[in-house]
Amino acid sequence: MKKKVDAKTMWHLFVSMFVLSACTFGGGFVIVSLMKKKFVDEKKWLDHDEMLDITAITQSAPGPLPVNASVIIGYRMAGIIGAVIAVAGTILPPMIIISLISLCYEQFRTNEVISTALQVTRAGVAAVIVDVTLNLAGNVLKINRTLYTAMMIVCFIAVAVFKISAIVVIIICLVIGICDAVFSQEKEAA
Repeated sequence: MKKKVDAKTMWHLFVSMFVLSACTFGGGFVIVSLMKKKFVDEKKWLDHDEMLDITAITQSAPGPLPVNASVIIGYRMAGIIGAVIAVAGTILPPMIIISLISLCYEQFRTNEVISTALQVTRAGVAAVIVDVTLNLAGNVLKINRTLYTAMMIVCFIAVAVFKISAIVVIIICLVIGICDAVFSQEKEAA
């Protein structure tokens, strides 16, 4: 169900994505937690299940997670124009920041203060990623399906212990999810 498309909604969508993207350090997983807080908890544009679905889709699709998520959220809010506006809000901050950094890369690379600041930022990023992981795991457990819980545990072991590629794990989970959906539909039809 798309919300009414008006200039105010489009502006809020753009600004929200711009600010989230500008304040996200450490990769795509960090933005998931921030998007949940902004779009589920604060703005109530999405519910928890939708955010979980968006996270799963964006992780499975090629491309950067924040851009993928902005396409889905923008489209959900206002169709194609919403997707374009959300993507613009998401890609502008990194483009601006990286462009500025590239102008004085040598000074950034050798500056001890900046190097220390980036090291400290990594600790904060690690904490945010742990938070995202715990929230996603909690959402999977809330669904209360043995298959999903077992898949989460097996996938964690496969990646953490056996060093199986995340791509392989995602593809296998996608196939299992499709099979489960087809089986569930056939069961309901019977």
